[in-house]
Amino acid sequence: MTLMRVLSRKAMQAGSSAPCKIWATGFLCGVCIMFLSGVALPPLRVPQSRSVDPPLRRAILWNFTLTEHDGVAVTGESASAQEKIEERKRDNHATEARILQLYSAWSSMLNTASDEVLKSSDVPWPPHLDDCKLNVERNKRFDSYGENRTFPHWTLWKGSLGLELLNQKYSENANQYRQYPPWILGSDEENYPLTRRVQRDIWIHQHPPNCSDPSLRFLVADWERLPGFGIGAQLAGMAGLLAIAIKEKRILVTNYYNRADHNGCHGASRSSWSCYFFVETSSDCRKRAFQLMQIKASWAEGSVKVKENYTSKQIWAGRIPRMWGEPWKYLQPTTEINGRLITSHRKMDRRWWIAQATRYLMRFPTEYMCGLLNVARHSAFGLEAAKLVLESIQNDSLKV
Repeated sequence: MTLMRVLSRKAMQAGSSAPCKIWATGFLCGVCIMFLSGVALPPLRVPQSRSVDPPLRRAILWNFTLTEHDGVAVTGESASAQEKIEERKRDNHATEARILQLYSAWSSMLNTASDEVLKSSDVPWPPHLDDCKLNVERNKRFDSYGENRTFPHWTLWKGSLGLELLNQKYSENANQYRQYPPWILGSDEENYPLTRRVQRDIWIHQHPPNCSDPSLRFLVADWERLPGFGIGAQLAGMAGLLAIAIKEKRILVTNYYNRADHNGCHGASRSSWSCYFFVETSSDCRKRAFQLMQIKASWAEGSVKVKENYTSKQIWAGRIPRMWGEPWKYLQPTTEINGRLITSHRKMDRRWWIAQATRYLMRFPTEYMCGLLNVARHSAFGLEAAKLVLESIQNDSLKV
């Protein structure tokens, strides 16, 4: 505005004529128009700035486009991945349903008295369960004399296969000195020294061919039932009684067993060790022992004795049979004191003997005990077994 005042003053001084006034007015208007045009229009450097903007803008648009397209692609991939996840979930649910269905079928089999339903259906046999009936039938043959009072078939075995077992003509050649008791598994190195020989000798001692022989003597003993005595203490006590019976050439006959005094054990197995495992001697010898207990002369002659005829020291700390020498001296040391393994101590013989007696008393489980073990295994491994069985079936179908 200062420039306009100066120009106006100069123009007024230049002349006061009309033409001059008109010219001055036109000049001033032109100056004003130019001034206003200069203010309204952008400076000359603006076009240079515009020349820089498009690449940046194109980059922004390009990035946005890429982001948008990537977003579409990612969205597509996410949708595909989501579908796969959902499909995988459906497959997992279907697989879990099949596993539970197979597990339930096996569970129902455990609750039935017969497996005929399983054999007639398409349900695969559970690999973690035993066929209790078949096992008991087989073990009864193992635990009794053959025809004409010949020794059991397992004394014929020449190896772990026992292929001669089903051939009846071998009964005539049965040999008591063959050391293959079927309840001992693994190699000799995996068992305590002389285990197979000791188990065979205990079985022969406890199963005389003729239980009516008047020269036979018996030791009838109840299981320990004092408060606080667990199954381990009961087995240790019975091991001591078995040692006494063998040293005195008596047949051990177990009597009352408090842990079998319940409704799960039926008939003669009620309150008896035979509810869980095969009896320690034959049924004929048990009958003979209980008959002698009713005869006063048998007590006087010493044909029958009971646990009360012996002191606690004799039962719990008495000498073990030495007819096999001292095999416990060959045991691998397992007792550690102050960081050192003790190679020999005064309890090694009793530890070895308790293991032998326990193994004999628990040699064959009954059908009831087999069922209990099946239930326990099924509870622990049933679902995993069902999964493995279904995977195996699926793999076999893919191979076909």
